[in-house]
Amino acid sequence: MPEFLARDAVRRVDALAIERYGYSGLVLMENAGRGTADVIEEKFLAAMPGHKPLVVIFCGVGNNAGDGFVIARHLDLRGYEVAIILLAPPEKLAGDALHNFRLLEKTGVKQLSLHGKDFEGTNTALQNATVLVDALLGTGATGALRSPYDIAVSLMTTVANELGVPVVAVDLPTGLDADTGEPGPMVVHAAVTCTFVAKKQGFSNPAAKESTGEVVVLDIGVPESIVSEAAAEAAATD
Repeated sequence: MPEFLARDAVRRVDALAIERYGYSGLVLMENAGRGTADVIEEKFLAAMPGHKPLVVIFCGVGNNAGDGFVIARHLDLRGYEVAIILLAPPEKLAGDALHNFRLLEKTGVKQLSLHGKDFEGTNTALQNATVLVDALLGTGATGALRSPYDIAVSLMTTVANELGVPVVAVDLPTGLDADTGEPGPMVVHAAVTCTFVAKKQGFSNPAAKESTGEVVVLDIGVPESIVSEAAAEAAATD
Protein backbone atom coordinates (compact mmCIF):
# COMPACT_ATOMS: atom_id res chain seq x y z
CA MET A 1 0.00 0.00 0.00
CA PRO A 2 1.37 3.47 -0.85
CA GLU A 3 2.71 5.54 2.04
CA PHE A 4 1.37 8.80 0.57
CA LEU A 5 -1.83 9.58 -1.33
CA ALA A 6 -2.49 12.53 -3.63
CA ARG A 7 -5.76 14.47 -3.40
CA ASP A 8 -7.30 12.69 -6.39
CA ALA A 9 -6.35 9.29 -4.99
CA VAL A 10 -8.03 10.11 -1.67
CA ARG A 11 -11.25 10.93 -3.49
CA ARG A 12 -10.94 7.76 -5.53
CA VAL A 13 -10.51 5.63 -2.39
CA ASP A 14 -13.86 6.84 -1.08
CA ALA A 15 -15.56 6.41 -4.46
CA LEU A 16 -14.30 2.85 -4.95
CA ALA A 17 -15.11 1.83 -1.39
CA ILE A 18 -18.68 3.15 -1.60
CA GLU A 19 -19.70 2.63 -5.22
CA ARG A 20 -17.88 -0.52 -6.25
CA TYR A 21 -17.42 -2.39 -2.99
CA GLY A 22 -20.60 -1.36 -1.20
CA TYR A 23 -19.09 0.32 1.84
CA SER A 24 -21.29 2.86 3.58
CA GLY A 25 -19.98 6.40 3.76
CA LEU A 26 -21.50 6.57 7.24
CA VAL A 27 -19.43 3.59 8.36
CA LEU A 28 -16.23 5.13 7.00
CA MET A 29 -17.04 8.43 8.74
CA GLU A 30 -17.84 6.63 11.99
CA ASN A 31 -14.53 4.76 11.87
CA ALA A 32 -12.62 7.97 11.14
CA GLY A 33 -14.27 9.93 13.93
CA ARG A 34 -14.07 7.19 16.52
CA GLY A 35 -10.42 6.54 15.72
CA THR A 36 -9.64 10.24 16.13
CA ALA A 37 -11.53 10.33 19.43
CA ASP A 38 -9.36 7.42 20.61
CA VAL A 39 -6.18 9.36 19.79
CA ILE A 40 -7.44 12.53 21.49
CA GLU A 41 -8.33 10.58 24.62
CA GLU A 42 -5.07 8.64 24.73
CA LYS A 43 -2.76 11.58 24.11
CA PHE A 44 -4.48 14.45 25.90
CA LEU A 45 -7.38 13.41 28.15
CA ALA A 46 -6.71 10.10 29.88
CA ALA A 47 -3.76 11.53 31.84
CA MET A 48 -6.01 14.04 33.66
CA PRO A 49 -7.64 12.10 36.52
CA GLY A 50 -9.90 14.28 38.63
CA HIS A 51 -9.97 16.99 35.97
CA LYS A 52 -12.95 17.61 33.67
CA PRO A 53 -11.37 18.34 30.28
CA LEU A 54 -13.17 20.39 27.67
CA VAL A 55 -12.73 19.55 24.00
CA VAL A 56 -13.75 22.30 21.57
CA ILE A 57 -14.30 21.16 17.98
CA PHE A 58 -14.40 23.60 15.04
CA CYS A 59 -16.70 22.20 12.34
CA GLY A 60 -17.20 23.35 8.75
CA VAL A 61 -19.93 21.98 6.46
CA GLY A 62 -18.43 19.01 4.59
CA ASN A 63 -17.32 15.50 5.49
CA ASN A 64 -14.52 16.88 7.66
CA ALA A 65 -17.24 18.45 9.81
CA GLY A 66 -19.05 15.12 9.83
CA ASP A 67 -15.92 13.52 11.27
CA GLY A 68 -15.97 16.27 13.90
CA PHE A 69 -19.56 15.46 14.87
CA VAL A 70 -18.63 11.78 15.31
CA ILE A 71 -15.63 12.76 17.45
CA ALA A 72 -17.88 14.95 19.61
CA ARG A 73 -20.43 12.17 20.08
CA HIS A 74 -17.86 9.58 21.12
CA LEU A 75 -16.05 11.87 23.55
CA ASP A 76 -19.41 12.87 25.05
CA LEU A 77 -20.28 9.18 25.47
CA ARG A 78 -17.02 8.72 27.38
CA GLY A 79 -17.96 11.43 29.84
CA TYR A 80 -15.86 14.32 28.58
CA GLU A 81 -17.19 17.85 28.22
CA VAL A 82 -17.48 18.76 24.54
CA ALA A 83 -18.54 21.83 22.58
CA ILE A 84 -18.75 22.27 18.82
CA ILE A 85 -18.31 25.58 17.02
CA LEU A 86 -20.34 25.64 13.80
CA LEU A 87 -19.06 27.85 11.02
CA ALA A 88 -22.34 27.72 9.13
CA PRO A 89 -26.02 27.16 9.99
CA PRO A 90 -27.02 23.47 10.23
CA GLU A 91 -29.23 23.84 7.12
CA LYS A 92 -26.00 24.15 5.11
CA LEU A 93 -25.08 20.57 6.04
CA ALA A 94 -25.89 17.64 3.76
CA GLY A 95 -25.39 13.90 3.36
CA ASP A 96 -23.40 11.97 5.95
CA ALA A 97 -22.34 15.14 7.76
CA LEU A 98 -25.99 16.14 8.26
CA HIS A 99 -26.86 12.63 9.46
CA ASN A 100 -24.16 12.77 12.12
CA PHE A 101 -25.18 16.27 13.14
CA ARG A 102 -28.74 15.02 13.72
CA LEU A 103 -27.35 12.24 15.91
CA LEU A 104 -25.26 14.75 17.84
CA GLU A 105 -28.30 16.97 18.40
CA LYS A 106 -29.79 14.22 20.57
CA THR A 107 -26.89 14.52 23.02
CA GLY A 108 -26.01 17.25 25.49
CA VAL A 109 -23.10 18.56 23.42
CA LYS A 110 -23.10 22.35 23.36
CA GLN A 111 -23.45 24.07 19.98
CA LEU A 112 -21.74 27.43 19.52
CA SER A 113 -20.92 29.75 16.63
CA LEU A 114 -18.55 32.58 15.78
CA HIS A 115 -21.24 35.20 15.55
CA GLY A 116 -24.28 36.66 17.29
CA LYS A 117 -25.54 35.64 20.69
CA ASP A 118 -23.30 32.57 20.84
CA PHE A 119 -20.01 34.45 20.63
CA GLU A 120 -19.73 35.08 24.36
CA GLY A 121 -20.20 31.39 25.03
CA THR A 122 -17.70 30.56 22.29
CA ASN A 123 -15.09 32.84 23.84
CA THR A 124 -15.65 31.27 27.28
CA ALA A 125 -15.31 27.77 25.85
CA LEU A 126 -12.07 28.65 24.09
CA GLN A 127 -10.62 30.18 27.25
CA ASN A 128 -11.37 26.94 29.14
CA ALA A 129 -10.48 24.44 26.43
CA THR A 130 -8.17 21.51 27.10
CA VAL A 131 -7.92 20.49 23.43
CA LEU A 132 -9.00 22.14 20.18
CA VAL A 133 -10.01 20.06 17.16
CA ASP A 134 -9.73 21.31 13.58
CA ALA A 135 -12.57 19.67 11.62
CA LEU A 136 -12.97 22.55 9.19
CA LEU A 137 -11.77 21.62 5.70
CA GLY A 138 -10.68 18.39 4.05
CA THR A 139 -8.24 17.42 1.32
CA GLY A 140 -10.24 19.13 -1.43
CA ALA A 141 -9.64 22.64 -0.10
CA THR A 142 -7.16 24.82 -2.03
CA GLY A 143 -6.07 28.44 -1.99
CA ALA A 144 -6.30 31.11 0.68
CA LEU A 145 -8.95 30.71 3.36
CA ARG A 146 -12.13 32.74 3.09
CA SER A 147 -14.26 34.02 5.94
CA PRO A 148 -15.29 32.58 8.35
CA TYR A 149 -12.58 29.92 8.05
CA ASP A 150 -9.81 32.48 8.39
CA ILE A 151 -11.44 33.76 11.58
CA ALA A 152 -11.64 30.24 13.00
CA VAL A 153 -7.99 29.52 12.24
CA SER A 154 -6.98 32.85 13.79
CA LEU A 155 -8.88 31.96 16.97
CA MET A 156 -7.31 28.50 17.16
CA THR A 157 -3.85 29.98 16.65
CA THR A 158 -4.36 32.59 19.36
CA VAL A 159 -5.64 30.07 21.92
CA ALA A 160 -2.87 27.61 21.09
CA ASN A 161 -0.12 30.22 21.33
CA GLU A 162 -1.36 32.21 24.32
CA LEU A 163 -2.84 29.42 26.44
CA GLY A 164 -0.77 26.46 25.27
CA VAL A 165 -3.83 24.47 24.17
CA PRO A 166 -2.94 21.67 21.72
CA VAL A 167 -4.72 21.40 18.39
CA VAL A 168 -5.65 18.08 16.77
CA ALA A 169 -6.24 18.29 13.01
CA VAL A 170 -8.70 15.93 11.33
CA ASP A 171 -7.16 14.40 8.17
CA LEU A 172 -4.98 17.47 7.52
CA PRO A 173 -4.56 20.94 9.02
CA THR A 174 -6.84 23.60 7.55
CA GLY A 175 -4.86 25.90 5.26
CA LEU A 176 -2.29 23.25 4.26
CA ASP A 177 -2.40 22.07 0.64
CA ALA A 178 -2.87 18.29 0.60
CA ASP A 179 -0.79 17.79 -2.55
CA THR A 180 2.03 20.32 -2.25
CA GLY A 181 2.34 20.52 1.53
CA GLU A 182 2.68 24.28 1.24
CA PRO A 183 0.97 26.28 3.99
CA GLY A 184 -1.35 29.09 2.98
CA PRO A 185 -1.25 32.61 4.43
CA MET A 186 -3.27 31.27 7.37
CA VAL A 187 -2.82 27.68 8.48
CA VAL A 188 -3.52 25.56 11.54
CA HIS A 189 -0.45 24.45 13.48
CA ALA A 190 -1.47 21.12 14.95
CA ALA A 191 0.22 19.18 17.70
CA VAL A 192 -1.20 16.00 16.15
CA THR A 193 -2.78 15.29 12.78
CA CYS A 194 -5.03 12.22 12.59
CA THR A 195 -5.04 11.35 8.91
CA PHE A 196 -7.04 8.57 7.29
CA VAL A 197 -5.90 5.57 5.25
CA ALA A 198 -2.46 7.03 4.38
CA LYS A 199 -0.41 10.19 4.75
CA LYS A 200 -1.34 12.87 2.28
CA GLN A 201 1.18 13.58 -0.49
CA GLY A 202 1.95 17.05 0.86
CA PHE A 203 3.10 15.62 4.18
CA SER A 204 6.35 14.58 2.48
CA ASN A 205 7.22 18.27 2.09
CA PRO A 206 9.42 19.34 5.05
CA ALA A 207 7.52 22.65 5.08
CA ALA A 208 4.37 20.77 6.16
CA LYS A 209 5.84 19.48 9.41
CA GLU A 210 5.24 22.71 11.32
CA SER A 211 1.53 22.45 10.49
CA THR A 212 0.96 18.71 10.88
CA GLY A 213 2.91 18.07 14.07
CA GLU A 214 2.89 14.35 14.82
CA VAL A 215 1.04 12.42 12.10
CA VAL A 216 -1.06 9.44 13.15
CA VAL A 217 -2.42 7.31 10.28
CA LEU A 218 -5.78 5.77 11.13
CA ASP A 219 -7.29 2.67 9.54
CA ILE A 220 -10.95 3.34 8.72
CA GLY A 221 -11.72 -0.13 7.38
CA VAL A 222 -10.78 0.28 3.70
CA PRO A 223 -8.91 -2.76 2.29
CA GLU A 224 -5.37 -2.24 0.98
CA SER A 225 -6.48 -3.43 -2.47
CA ILE A 226 -8.84 -0.45 -2.80
CA VAL A 227 -6.15 2.01 -1.71
CA SER A 228 -3.59 0.60 -4.16
CA GLU A 229 -6.12 0.60 -7.01
CA ALA A 230 -7.14 4.18 -6.29
CA ALA A 231 -3.51 5.34 -6.20
CA ALA A 232 -2.78 3.60 -9.51
CA GLU A 233 -5.83 5.11 -11.20
CA ALA A 234 -5.00 8.59 -9.94
CA ALA A 235 -1.39 8.26 -11.11
CA ALA A 236 -2.53 7.13 -14.58
CA THR A 237 -4.55 10.30 -15.07
CA ASP A 238 -1.71 12.70 -14.09
